[in-house]
Amino acid sequence: MAKFLTQDQINEYKECFSLYDRQRRGRIEGGDLITVMRCLGSSPTPAEVRRHLLTHSDGAGDLDFSSLLSVMHRQQQQEAPQREILEALRRSEGGRKGFMEVSLLRGRLTGQGERLTHREVDELLQEAGLGSDGQLHCEQFAEAVTRNAAKR
Repeated sequence: MAKFLTQDQINEYKECFSLYDRQRRGRIEGGDLITVMRCLGSSPTPAEVRRHLLTHSDGAGDLDFSSLLSVMHRQQQQEAPQREILEALRRSEGGRKGFMEVSLLRGRLTGQGERLTHREVDELLQEAGLGSDGQLHCEQFAEAVTRNAAKR
């Protein structure tokens, strides 16, 4: 699995794995998998984590580092954050063919789901850039958000 990941990714995964390998036996507990994956930038659902554990854990429900690499690789293949963001924006933009009013986006981001603060929304909008007409181009926004999230 290491051939599909960069050396920087492997190093980052190893560092996080070591933090959760509390007994220093080269294994993490299955119950820590969702936390480890989220620390490493993935967004698995509990059902996805259960499926990964069924496939990759040992009889005690633990995972070694090689198994974590396989899990992370599979999860990365499944997740497409840019596409997911773009789909959500398109459902919300009300037929404006790829554009959205900033006020509408701000209302959705501060009032629904995992709510952002107005400051956080301002930062996202600054990163993404706005058109001179106050409209947000959905594809550019999704690209900017995922690009900047990858840098963090």
